Amino acid sequence: MRPASLKRCALAACLFLATGATVAQTTTATPVVVAGAVPDEATKAAVLSKLRALYGDERVVDRIEVDAVVAPANWHQHVTAMIGPDLQQVSDGKLEIDGNRVHLSGQVADASQGLQVTRSLKAALNPTYAVTSELRSGGGKQNLLDRTLADRIVEFQSGSATLTPAGQAILDEMAAALKQVGNARVQLIGHTDSVGARQANIDLSMARATTVKTYLESQGVAGMHLGVIGRGPDEPVADNATPEGRARNRRIEFRVL
Repeated sequence: MRPASLKRCALAACLFLATGATVAQTTTATPVVVAGAVPDEATKAAVLSKLRALYGDERVVDRIEVDAVVAPANWHQHVTAMIGPDLQQVSDGKLEIDGNRVHLSGQVADASQGLQVTRSLKAALNPTYAVTSELRSGGGKQNLLDRTLADRIVEFQSGSATLTPAGQAILDEMAAALKQVGNARVQLIGHTDSVGARQANIDLSMARATTVKTYLESQGVAGMHLGVIGRGPDEPVADNATPEGRARNRRIEFRVL
């Protein structure tokens, strides 16, 4: 069943790509839904192939129908050309292609990134296509990292700098977000609670920040843009007198410099 927003496409070839929560989070199960009506199986196969190469097989949800719709000349080639890496810079995104009318909406890190994505989209098309864009800036690169971390704690095994599987899963998402911030330098700041000797906690916080950097590098983030520092127990965000407060204080902070 087509989404309501596709009913107007009944007579023309159309596609509707909804990128879900955060396009860049390619390691998560966030779905990328593609729906609409295309004129033949070859077009459907080509679109799905490009999307799966970009986002991974497990994320792409196929709701495309093959129907007796009219497509502009070379529509197949133009549509697949639009599906490129720049789309991964858009969060909460929608790409709507209705014949030769194209509309892109969603969230980007900043205005310059939005301009880059829109230019890339137009470059894939010929002048007969009308492209409109409603890309919103999320308040800069720091906001992008903050939204991705979403107030979660990067977890380590107790008393060590070894990441837990849950900690790795969060860093997978952060790696994707860090790739969006481009060449900005980001400080990875380790924090601990106040239990134990201060110097030991400073050393542990530094070791954990270093582990995070190493892991992010393994996920393709450029290490030259990452700095590490250990603050130990000196900058708490919660009361160390409670278990909950201590858990909040044991954290990794991502700060755009």
